[in-house]
Amino acid sequence: MAPMTEAGREMQELVERLYPLCRSITGDGVRATLKIVDEYVPLQMHEVPTGTQVLDWTVPQEWNIRDAYIADSSGNRVVDFAASSLHVLGYSVPVSATMPLAELRAHLHTLPDHPTWVPYRTSYYKPEWGFCLAQETLDALPDGDYEVRVDSTLADGHLTYGEHVVPGQVPEEVIVSCHVCHPSLANDNLAGIAVATFLARELAERTPYYTYRFIYAPGTIGAITWLARNAERVERVKHGLVLACAGDSGSLTYKQSRRGDAEIDRVLRHVLTASERPHQINEFTPYGYDERQYCSPGFDLGVGSLSRTPYAAYPEYHTSADNPDFVSPEAMADTLAVCREAFAVLDRNRRYLNLSPYGEPQLGRRGLYDALGGRSDTKQAQMAMLWVLNLSDGEHSLLDVAERSGLPFDTVAVAADALHGAGLLKA
Repeated sequence: MAPMTEAGREMQELVERLYPLCRSITGDGVRATLKIVDEYVPLQMHEVPTGTQVLDWTVPQEWNIRDAYIADSSGNRVVDFAASSLHVLGYSVPVSATMPLAELRAHLHTLPDHPTWVPYRTSYYKPEWGFCLAQETLDALPDGDYEVRVDSTLADGHLTYGEHVVPGQVPEEVIVSCHVCHPSLANDNLAGIAVATFLARELAERTPYYTYRFIYAPGTIGAITWLARNAERVERVKHGLVLACAGDSGSLTYKQSRRGDAEIDRVLRHVLTASERPHQINEFTPYGYDERQYCSPGFDLGVGSLSRTPYAAYPEYHTSADNPDFVSPEAMADTLAVCREAFAVLDRNRRYLNLSPYGEPQLGRRGLYDALGGRSDTKQAQMAMLWVLNLSDGEHSLLDVAERSGLPFDTVAVAADALHGAGLLKA
């Protein structure tokens, strides 16, 4: 795993800053989240009205909440939204009532197997109300009447998402997508937001080959809304990556696109293998995060998903145990490093044509061997030149060369630059 870095520390600070906010698929919590991200990278905000048809879905009513609690007969709040946004069932409709514990139990959600943890639960498209609490808290409640209050609104409004674009040398795009709809959950989804944001900052310091579009949107409905509103732009999307669960201590996991052989799939497989990091590569399934929207058959984009421990594969998933202590600066820095390495390969991966394909061209008289003098990997660099020349037939990319030769991609790319500069290759 990558060592502690300044970026890692700053990403941890961003996670801790965003953690208290009550996010959902709509509402002021999403706007407050995006406003903070906008301090790091400028975002273009989009507001899509309730009732807007987006593919087979409709933008729902906007949900906002100000307060919620369960109070005992003495007025003590035994469950309090102010203590954690997880305490309220997401999208709870307003309620103000007094009822016995026996009646209240039908609206309470706990995790009996983890009695000190609070679960994360939602009811987006079915009018409902409820509270989430630790099993030990519920077990300690005596019978009697309890005051129940959810001070929320569910009304026509907007779905909000943000975009940040890093202009490239070409208009073809790489999309980087993360979901912004979960409340106080650090790994799922704040670590992904943090890694995406710092990746955007790094890319902005140079002019990449591709144009990079960062999408901060609510899960499922947000990605569907983006696709519906960007039908004309979708054909420009050449590669994509969904970031989620990016900060836990587990090894890296890459979930391939629906295609399985998209360039982003090959690049991540190559980068993870070459780095010798512990990792796993998973086949595509139509369940998970927003890669399933980008990879739906009508779009079939080359979009994979990068995480550490996959969703639902760690006990803390969707519970109060997924707090800022569960993620680390080192893990987020490691995820960021892999993204950096992968996009460096994407940006430099070209197909070339050997302009002297009949026999091996004389490299010495062109000064190419001299240019390698003093390198610790001189022999490897010479082999890279020979491999690039041999496979530069207009059909093979530099990634093909690296995979077939077993040489590091960077060594292959440097060799191609030297050969191109000597007039032996054309892109």
